[in-house]
Amino acid sequence: MNSGAMTEIWVYLSAQPLLWLTLTLAAYILAIALHRRAGGRPAVNPVLISVSILVTLLLLTGTPYQRYFDGAQFVHFLLGPTTVALAIPLHGQLKRLLSMAGPLSIALVVGSLTAGLSAYAIGSLLGASAPTVASLAPKSVTTPIAMGIAERLGGLASLTAVFVILTGIFGAIFADGLLKRVGVKDDASVGFALGLASHGIGTARAFQLGEQTGAFAALAMGLNGLFTALTLPWLLPLLAATIR
Repeated sequence: MNSGAMTEIWVYLSAQPLLWLTLTLAAYILAIALHRRAGGRPAVNPVLISVSILVTLLLLTGTPYQRYFDGAQFVHFLLGPTTVALAIPLHGQLKRLLSMAGPLSIALVVGSLTAGLSAYAIGSLLGASAPTVASLAPKSVTTPIAMGIAERLGGLASLTAVFVILTGIFGAIFADGLLKRVGVKDDASVGFALGLASHGIGTARAFQLGEQTGAFAALAMGLNGLFTALTLPWLLPLLAATIR
Protein backbone atom coordinates (compact mmCIF):
# COMPACT_ATOMS: atom_id res chain seq x y z
CA MET A 1 0.00 0.00 0.00
CA ASN A 2 1.48 3.37 -1.04
CA SER A 3 1.82 6.42 1.19
CA GLY A 4 -1.03 8.25 -0.57
CA ALA A 5 -3.47 5.47 0.25
CA MET A 6 -2.25 5.35 3.85
CA THR A 7 -2.79 9.10 4.15
CA GLU A 8 -6.34 8.79 2.83
CA ILE A 9 -7.11 6.01 5.31
CA TRP A 10 -5.72 8.06 8.22
CA VAL A 11 -7.72 11.16 7.18
CA TYR A 12 -10.87 9.04 7.12
CA LEU A 13 -10.18 7.33 10.45
CA SER A 14 -9.12 10.53 12.25
CA ALA A 15 -12.52 12.03 11.52
CA GLN A 16 -14.27 9.16 13.32
CA PRO A 17 -15.05 9.88 17.00
CA LEU A 18 -14.32 6.35 18.20
CA LEU A 19 -10.72 6.49 16.95
CA TRP A 20 -9.59 9.11 19.45
CA LEU A 21 -11.56 7.57 22.29
CA THR A 22 -9.92 4.21 21.55
CA LEU A 23 -6.44 5.74 21.31
CA THR A 24 -6.96 7.62 24.59
CA LEU A 25 -7.94 4.44 26.42
CA ALA A 26 -5.12 2.48 24.77
CA ALA A 27 -2.56 5.11 25.78
CA TYR A 28 -3.74 5.01 29.39
CA ILE A 29 -3.76 1.20 29.52
CA LEU A 30 -0.18 1.21 28.23
CA ALA A 31 0.77 3.87 30.80
CA ILE A 32 -0.74 1.80 33.63
CA ALA A 33 1.19 -1.26 32.45
CA LEU A 34 4.46 0.72 32.44
CA HIS A 35 3.67 2.12 35.89
CA ARG A 36 3.16 -1.39 37.30
CA ARG A 37 6.25 -2.66 35.51
CA ALA A 38 8.24 0.08 37.27
CA GLY A 39 6.97 -1.08 40.66
CA GLY A 40 4.54 1.79 41.11
CA ARG A 41 7.22 4.48 41.25
CA PRO A 42 5.69 8.00 41.35
CA ALA A 43 8.00 9.23 38.60
CA VAL A 44 6.44 6.76 36.16
CA ASN A 45 3.12 8.58 36.35
CA PRO A 46 0.37 7.08 34.16
CA VAL A 47 -1.19 10.48 33.39
CA LEU A 48 2.14 11.96 32.34
CA ILE A 49 2.92 8.99 30.11
CA SER A 50 -0.50 8.85 28.44
CA VAL A 51 -0.59 12.63 27.88
CA SER A 52 2.89 12.47 26.34
CA ILE A 53 1.82 9.67 24.00
CA LEU A 54 -1.31 11.49 22.86
CA VAL A 55 0.38 14.87 22.41
CA THR A 56 3.12 13.24 20.35
CA LEU A 57 0.52 11.48 18.21
CA LEU A 58 -1.44 14.70 17.65
CA LEU A 59 1.72 16.57 16.65
CA LEU A 60 2.95 13.85 14.30
CA THR A 61 -0.41 13.57 12.54
CA GLY A 62 -1.19 17.31 12.55
CA THR A 63 -4.54 16.64 14.21
CA PRO A 64 -6.28 19.72 15.70
CA TYR A 65 -7.10 19.45 19.38
CA GLN A 66 -10.79 20.12 18.73
CA ARG A 67 -11.00 17.07 16.47
CA TYR A 68 -9.34 14.98 19.16
CA PHE A 69 -11.68 16.33 21.84
CA ASP A 70 -14.76 15.67 19.72
CA GLY A 71 -13.80 12.01 19.74
CA ALA A 72 -12.54 11.67 23.31
CA GLN A 73 -15.09 13.92 25.04
CA PHE A 74 -16.82 10.90 26.59
CA VAL A 75 -13.81 10.60 28.92
CA HIS A 76 -14.30 14.27 29.86
CA PHE A 77 -17.98 13.58 30.54
CA LEU A 78 -17.04 10.84 33.00
CA LEU A 79 -15.06 13.29 35.19
CA GLY A 80 -18.25 14.40 36.90
CA PRO A 81 -19.64 10.95 37.83
CA THR A 82 -16.16 9.80 38.84
CA THR A 83 -15.75 12.73 41.20
CA VAL A 84 -19.12 12.02 42.81
CA ALA A 85 -18.25 8.32 43.16
CA LEU A 86 -15.26 9.27 45.34
CA ALA A 87 -17.77 9.80 48.15
CA ILE A 88 -18.06 6.01 48.53
CA PRO A 89 -14.60 5.36 50.08
CA LEU A 90 -14.96 8.60 52.05
CA HIS A 91 -18.09 7.28 53.77
CA GLY A 92 -16.00 4.48 55.30
CA GLN A 93 -13.78 7.10 56.97
CA LEU A 94 -16.68 9.14 58.39
CA LYS A 95 -15.83 8.56 62.05
CA ARG A 96 -12.24 9.73 61.69
CA LEU A 97 -13.32 12.58 59.47
CA LEU A 98 -15.60 13.96 62.16
CA SER A 99 -12.84 13.69 64.76
CA MET A 100 -10.50 15.71 62.54
CA ALA A 101 -13.05 18.29 61.34
CA GLY A 102 -11.31 21.23 63.04
CA PRO A 103 -7.75 20.67 61.79
CA LEU A 104 -9.01 19.75 58.32
CA SER A 105 -11.05 22.96 58.08
CA ILE A 106 -7.99 25.05 58.95
CA ALA A 107 -5.86 23.13 56.45
CA LEU A 108 -8.52 23.65 53.77
CA VAL A 109 -8.72 27.41 54.23
CA VAL A 110 -4.96 27.96 54.49
CA GLY A 111 -4.06 25.55 51.68
CA SER A 112 -6.74 26.76 49.28
CA LEU A 113 -5.96 30.45 49.75
CA THR A 114 -2.21 29.84 49.52
CA ALA A 115 -2.56 27.85 46.29
CA GLY A 116 -4.74 30.37 44.50
CA LEU A 117 -3.46 33.71 45.77
CA SER A 118 0.25 32.84 45.66
CA ALA A 119 -0.02 31.67 42.04
CA TYR A 120 -1.81 34.88 41.07
CA ALA A 121 0.65 37.09 42.97
CA ILE A 122 3.78 35.39 41.61
CA GLY A 123 2.45 35.49 38.05
CA SER A 124 1.55 39.17 38.35
CA LEU A 125 4.93 40.12 39.85
CA LEU A 126 6.71 38.29 37.03
CA GLY A 127 4.80 40.32 34.46
CA ALA A 128 2.27 37.76 33.20
CA SER A 129 -0.81 39.13 31.44
CA ALA A 130 -4.16 39.40 33.22
CA PRO A 131 -5.72 36.45 31.33
CA THR A 132 -2.66 34.31 32.12
CA VAL A 133 -2.69 34.93 35.87
CA ALA A 134 -6.46 34.46 35.93
CA SER A 135 -5.91 31.10 34.23
CA LEU A 136 -3.13 30.19 36.66
CA ALA A 137 -4.93 30.99 39.93
CA PRO A 138 -7.23 27.91 40.07
CA LYS A 139 -4.43 25.46 39.14
CA SER A 140 -4.94 23.32 42.26
CA VAL A 141 -8.66 22.78 41.62
CA THR A 142 -10.05 19.80 39.71
CA THR A 143 -10.32 20.50 35.98
CA PRO A 144 -14.09 21.06 35.43
CA ILE A 145 -14.33 23.51 38.34
CA ALA A 146 -11.01 25.20 37.54
CA MET A 147 -12.05 25.90 33.95
CA GLY A 148 -15.31 27.46 35.13
CA ILE A 149 -13.48 29.64 37.67
CA ALA A 150 -10.95 30.77 35.06
CA GLU A 151 -13.68 31.81 32.62
CA ARG A 152 -15.42 33.80 35.35
CA LEU A 153 -12.15 35.56 36.18
CA GLY A 154 -11.46 36.42 32.54
CA GLY A 155 -8.91 33.68 32.01
CA LEU A 156 -8.55 31.05 29.29
CA ALA A 157 -10.15 27.72 30.13
CA SER A 158 -7.83 25.77 27.82
CA LEU A 159 -4.74 27.32 29.44
CA THR A 160 -6.14 26.57 32.89
CA ALA A 161 -6.54 22.92 31.92
CA VAL A 162 -2.82 22.80 31.07
CA PHE A 163 -1.85 24.39 34.40
CA VAL A 164 -4.14 22.00 36.29
CA ILE A 165 -2.65 18.92 34.61
CA LEU A 166 0.93 20.08 35.20
CA THR A 167 0.17 20.84 38.85
CA GLY A 168 -1.45 17.47 39.35
CA ILE A 169 1.39 15.55 37.72
CA PHE A 170 4.03 17.43 39.72
CA GLY A 171 2.15 16.77 42.97
CA ALA A 172 1.57 13.10 42.19
CA ILE A 173 5.28 12.60 41.52
CA PHE A 174 6.82 14.59 44.35
CA ALA A 175 4.25 15.37 47.06
CA ASP A 176 4.09 12.18 49.12
CA GLY A 177 7.90 11.84 49.17
CA LEU A 178 8.29 15.48 50.19
CA LEU A 179 5.69 15.11 52.95
CA LYS A 180 7.54 12.11 54.38
CA ARG A 181 10.81 14.05 54.36
CA VAL A 182 9.26 16.80 56.50
CA GLY A 183 7.76 14.27 58.91
CA VAL A 184 4.15 14.04 57.69
CA LYS A 185 3.39 10.32 57.69
CA ASP A 186 -0.23 10.08 58.82
CA ASP A 187 -2.33 8.59 56.00
CA ALA A 188 -5.18 11.05 56.40
CA SER A 189 -2.86 14.07 56.46
CA VAL A 190 -0.89 12.89 53.42
CA GLY A 191 -4.10 12.22 51.52
CA PHE A 192 -5.67 15.56 52.40
CA ALA A 193 -2.53 17.41 51.30
CA LEU A 194 -2.39 15.51 48.01
CA GLY A 195 -6.03 16.17 47.17
CA LEU A 196 -5.83 19.81 48.21
CA ALA A 197 -2.72 20.65 46.19
CA SER A 198 -2.97 18.21 43.27
CA HIS A 199 -6.73 17.58 42.78
CA GLY A 200 -7.73 14.48 40.78
CA ILE A 201 -4.28 13.34 39.68
CA GLY A 202 -3.00 13.66 43.25
CA THR A 203 -6.06 11.79 44.47
CA ALA A 204 -5.34 8.94 42.06
CA ARG A 205 -1.82 8.76 43.51
CA ALA A 206 -3.27 8.83 47.03
CA PHE A 207 -5.43 5.77 46.32
CA GLN A 208 -2.27 3.94 45.25
CA LEU A 209 -0.90 4.63 48.74
CA GLY A 210 -3.97 3.33 50.57
CA GLU A 211 -7.75 3.52 50.86
CA GLN A 212 -7.71 5.97 53.78
CA THR A 213 -5.17 8.19 52.02
CA GLY A 214 -7.33 8.21 48.90
CA ALA A 215 -10.53 8.91 50.80
CA PHE A 216 -9.11 12.02 52.47
CA ALA A 217 -7.60 13.16 49.17
CA ALA A 218 -11.04 12.91 47.57
CA LEU A 219 -12.50 14.97 50.42
CA ALA A 220 -9.85 17.67 50.01
CA MET A 221 -10.30 17.80 46.25
CA GLY A 222 -14.05 18.34 46.55
CA LEU A 223 -13.88 20.87 49.35
CA ASN A 224 -11.07 22.80 47.70
CA GLY A 225 -13.06 23.07 44.49
CA LEU A 226 -16.09 24.42 46.35
CA PHE A 227 -14.13 26.79 48.59
CA THR A 228 -12.06 28.16 45.72
CA ALA A 229 -15.11 28.71 43.54
CA LEU A 230 -16.76 30.71 46.31
CA THR A 231 -13.78 32.80 47.44
CA LEU A 232 -11.36 33.32 44.54
CA PRO A 233 -13.61 35.50 42.34
CA TRP A 234 -13.94 38.18 45.01
CA LEU A 235 -10.49 37.85 46.61
CA LEU A 236 -8.45 38.21 43.40
CA PRO A 237 -9.65 41.76 42.61
CA LEU A 238 -8.56 42.80 46.12
CA LEU A 239 -5.16 41.18 45.63
CA ALA A 240 -4.82 42.75 42.18
CA ALA A 241 -5.47 46.21 43.62
CA THR A 242 -2.84 45.59 46.31
CA ILE A 243 -0.20 44.47 43.80
CA ARG A 244 -0.79 47.53 41.62
